Amino acid sequence: MRSAFASVLFAALASHANADATSEGIDRAKEALSVYQAKPVFTPPGEPFDAKACAAGKKMLSIPNTSGNPFLKGIIDREKAAGELVGLEVREWENQGQPSQWVQGFEYAIREKYDVIDLISGIDPGTLDPQVKAATDAGVKVMTSHFYDPSFEQHPLLAGSLTIGFNEVGKILANWATVNLDGEANILLIVSNEVPPTIPLVAGIKEVLKANCPKCKIVQEVNVGVTEWGTKIQPAVQTAVQANPEINVVIPIYDSMSQFVIPGLRLAGKTGVVKVATFNGTPFVLDYIQNGEADMDIGESLDWIAYATVDGYLRTLCGLPAPTALNVPFYIFDKNNAKDAGTPAQFDTGYGDAYKEGFRTLWMLQ
Repeated sequence: MRSAFASVLFAALASHANADATSEGIDRAKEALSVYQAKPVFTPPGEPFDAKACAAGKKMLSIPNTSGNPFLKGIIDREKAAGELVGLEVREWENQGQPSQWVQGFEYAIREKYDVIDLISGIDPGTLDPQVKAATDAGVKVMTSHFYDPSFEQHPLLAGSLTIGFNEVGKILANWATVNLDGEANILLIVSNEVPPTIPLVAGIKEVLKANCPKCKIVQEVNVGVTEWGTKIQPAVQTAVQANPEINVVIPIYDSMSQFVIPGLRLAGKTGVVKVATFNGTPFVLDYIQNGEADMDIGESLDWIAYATVDGYLRTLCGLPAPTALNVPFYIFDKNNAKDAGTPAQFDTGYGDAYKEGFRTLWMLQ
C-alpha cells in the first residue's frame, strides 16, 4: 500500500515539476520575443563620412546565390537605389544558382575593373577560392553580406564581411514555437544544408528548444537543395504531415520556401491547423499571414539591409573603420501586425523609416 502511494506521489511530483519547467520555459521565451515585437530602432554603424566623395567613380557587382530568390533580388534592387544617392554604380550578376555562373561573374568583374564583388547571402567564398584569389590579385575587393553568422571563421582573402545573426534567428523561431504551441511544439523543419548559414540557424533552434521547451521536439528534418525547392518541398511537406499527424508547426527556415510549403499543407488538408513560422519578411509570405495560411515571419527591411551594405562597403573601400555586422534589426510579423506591411504586403513597409534619415546624415547628404 505504502509502495503504491509512494509511486502515485512521485508521479504527481514529477508531473508538477514538468509543468513548472514548461511554464518557466514559456515565460523565458515570451521575454526573449518581446525585443523583436517592438518597432526597430536605428543605431549608427560608424562615424559620418563624405559618401559621395568616397563612392566617386566606383562600381559594385552583386552576385546572389540565385536570382530566383525574391528576397535577394529585392536587396540588390535597393542597393542600386542606395548607390545612386552617393554615385556608386551597382549591378546584379543574374544567375540560376549554378557555380559556373558565379565563376563567370567573377571573370566579368575582373575584366570590367569593378571595385567590389558583393557575394550576397548564400555563396560560400570557399567554393570559389581560385576566383576570390584572382579578383583580389586584380585589385577587386571581394566582400560578403547577409551570409556569415558572427560565429563563422571567414574566408581569409575577403576584404570585409557584414554578418547577420542567423543563430539569433533560430532562437527567435524556437521561442515563438514554444510560446504559440503552449510548450508542446512538434516541428517539421525544412532546411537547405548546402547554404552555410543554415548551420548556426538550426543550432539556435535546437539550443532554445532544449533550454525552454522540454516537451518540444523536431519530428522530422527535411533537407532540400536550393535548386530543388520548387520540386521537392511541396511533396515532402504533404507526406510528412500526413504520416505524422502530431506535427503542429512547420518551420521553413528561409521564407521563400513557403511558396512550396503552403501548397503542401493545402493538399494535406492542414491549412490553418498546422502553424507556419519562418524568416526573411518577403511580402508574399506576409500576405499568407494576413490570409491565415501562415502565422509568423521574422522580417528584415530589405532597404535597410541595402543601405547598411552600401555603407559598410564604402567604409572599407575608403579605408575607414567598417562595421563587421549589418546591424539590421529583426522584427516579428504575425496576425496582429502583418497588415502594417500593406495589403497586399510590400517590401520595407511596417518597419518605420528612421534608417533613411540616419544613413543620409551619416553620408553627409543632409
